[in-house]
Order: sequence, then structure tokens, then C-alpha cells
Amino acid sequence: MLARQEKVATRPASGRPRPREADRHVGARVRERRIVLGLTQQRVGEAIGVTPQQAHKYEQGVNRITAGHLYLLARALGVGVGHFFEGLGAGPPAAPTPGQRRLLALARSFVAIPTRQQQEALCEVARALVGPEADQGA
Repeated sequence: MLARQEKVATRPASGRPRPREADRHVGARVRERRIVLGLTQQRVGEAIGVTPQQAHKYEQGVNRITAGHLYLLARALGVGVGHFFEGLGAGPPAAPTPGQRRLLALARSFVAIPTRQQQEALCEVARALVGPEADQGA
């Protein structure tokens, strides 16, 4: 009886199952990894054979990711399948700090720089701004 009630509670009037915590968590981990790599939803979709809209739905947890697509996502994003489940059940994901948001914005901007030479120049500017004490930590 309890299992049936749970099943009914997870289905809206349309008959489609609602996304579960695991679906949203896995989608968030996919999005996080995609952003770190500087990839678009279109590129990820192409890599796994789905439309950008479908990739977006996966990231939002609206549509569940099949095992086959999860495997392809892991390969395309350079991680093991287990990466997407890390931290599941540990409570709601922590909101990114302002520093983390700036780092993500910086990473997105950096990968959008058109040439490696320009990227290297930006790295030199960053090193100069920090000063010689930064070289000691590296």
C-alpha cells in the first residue's frame, strides 16, 4: 500500500512521473561539469546524440537520463559515471559563493578567448597582478 501511495504521489495529473531528487542532482552535476569545461548545451547534445533542448531538460532534471546517455555524458565530459552521483543524499546542494560564481564566470570567459596566445597573455597579466608571492605557492 505504501509503495502505491508513493507512486501516485510522484505522478502529476498528466501521468508523467515528476523528477526526483536524484534526477535533479545528476542534472545539476552534468551542468556543473559542462560549465567547468566551457561547453555549450549544443556541443554536449551533439556528443551524445540529442538536441540542445533535450540536453537542457537533462540538466534541469525534467527528463531522466537513460543509462546509455549517462555513459555517453560521462565520456564526453571526461569523468566516470559515479561523478554525477557524488554528494547525492547529502542534503540540498550548497548555493555557490560569490567567489565561486566569479570563478565560473572567469572560466567561461577564459575558454571563449579565441587564441591560445591571448589566453597566455591573460595568464601573464594575472601573475603580474598577484606578484611574486604567487610563484612560491605553485
